Amino acid sequence: MEKVAVVGCGSYMDQGQGCPGEWRCLKAASQGEGTFENPSQVVAFIKCECPGRTVVPSIGMAIKLSEIKPDKIYLSSCLANAVPGCPYTGAKDLADIIEKKTGIEVIIGTHDYH
Repeated sequence: MEKVAVVGCGSYMDQGQGCPGEWRCLKAASQGEGTFENPSQVVAFIKCECPGRTVVPSIGMAIKLSEIKPDKIYLSSCLANAVPGCPYTGAKDLADIIEKKTGIEVIIGTHDYH
């Protein structure tokens, strides 16, 4: 089973804007739905905190503490499709930064549930 980490939008989580931290991402991963090709084990759920400077260190800390390196990192649908969008960086740019720093493939979006 593929091991994955999910990065969610901290602003959405904290302000209750549809992302409680996030059961829909977890469901999609466990069922192999949305952007997950197969059922996957979520080994970390990381909150991106504005302005996003700590997301890469937070991913590193999650990997270090869990002692499990994910096969892929997913940017949650709430982060990828935020309205209004993130004022600091776009999902594609954030994915590129994370991939460059971690060497782990980043997938944008997790699910299409409403």
